[in-house]
Amino acid sequence: MKYAIDTMKNALVSILGDNVVSIYLYGSVAMDDFKLGWSDIDIICFIKHIMSEEQAEELVELRQNLLKLDQNNTYFRSFEGAIVSLEEFYNEEYTRVVYWGTSGQRITNNYVFDVFSRYELMNDGILLYGNDIRQSLCLPTYLQLREGVMQHLETIRKHAITTNQSLYSCGWLLDTARCLYTLRTGQVISKTMAGYWALEQELCPVEEDLRKTIMIRNEPMKYKNMPEVVSWLSLLGESVQVFANVLEIELEQTK
Repeated sequence: MKYAIDTMKNALVSILGDNVVSIYLYGSVAMDDFKLGWSDIDIICFIKHIMSEEQAEELVELRQNLLKLDQNNTYFRSFEGAIVSLEEFYNEEYTRVVYWGTSGQRITNNYVFDVFSRYELMNDGILLYGNDIRQSLCLPTYLQLREGVMQHLETIRKHAITTNQSLYSCGWLLDTARCLYTLRTGQVISKTMAGYWALEQELCPVEEDLRKTIMIRNEPMKYKNMPEVVSWLSLLGESVQVFANVLEIELEQTK
């Protein structure tokens, strides 16, 4: 993973040159919760000026091109993130952003860096290159974090009524645990630690499903193709919604 991260950093600097302000890791790698087969390597590159169309075209396929050069290094598949003008990041209005996501990559002017990611960047981010600009950013307020939790609950209600065979199906339970932790503490912790915390606090009415989720989260490559696990994943909708009920009540109590 270190080789993949260093290679990615060097490639970004090679393409963008002195336009790079800083490059950060955030998310599961920075929070010591990366699990190969489940987690992403979250990376953000801030630049001084909006990149050219030619640079954007080269950057949008960068992670795939690096994988082609070293097909044995599966970590190149895990990169997610963005290359974005720092000034536009401050203003939250975008002209040209290169975005890498789970479902693909694109050049866009519609980019959202949510409050959980902002908190992770500010509190746990790892500076890979350039100047540390976090002192010029504001840590999300409790109200902003609460709004992020509300949005996440809406997503759960809309998209997790039924689940499929993906490992991310049980991930909804960890996301809910993390939202509960945030509401109670005003902080953001890793998904795995949030799962353990929810069990300790006896907050999860589907405790066995959450315990199984943490077990899978800790060794995703071991479990992701097991028939009994795949079957279980596709039947988690009701459990996810039951745990979401707890989150909804907690939200009401924090008004």
